[in-house]
Amino acid sequence: MFRGDDGRAWRSGAQELPASLREGSRMKPTWKPVADPHASKSALPDSAFAFPKERKEPLVDAAHVGNALARFAQVQDVSDEERAQAFDNIRAAARHFDVHVGESSWRDLMR
Repeated sequence: MFRGDDGRAWRSGAQELPASLREGSRMKPTWKPVADPHASKSALPDSAFAFPKERKEPLVDAAHVGNALARFAQVQDVSDEERAQAFDNIRAAARHFDVHVGESSWRDLMR
């Protein structure tokens, strides 16, 4: 069972899943590189975070991208849709900072 941003539960086969929750679907990343990676967390724009709504997991350099991957499953109180968005943000930052991401889905990080 999956839970979307609106709180509705979705079961595979019962109803069509929202596009953002379908396996292999991709969202448009909201992540953008920042001019000053040493700025305080409070000074960073929402677009610098894997989870922009919650301002969790800043993606300001390669080390932070690695940390976001390692801590992905520890982030609490986020929907599956937010996890899908965060994973796409991490992948975008990883490409920018030349960090290898071996996982193909955010669900792979939950194990």
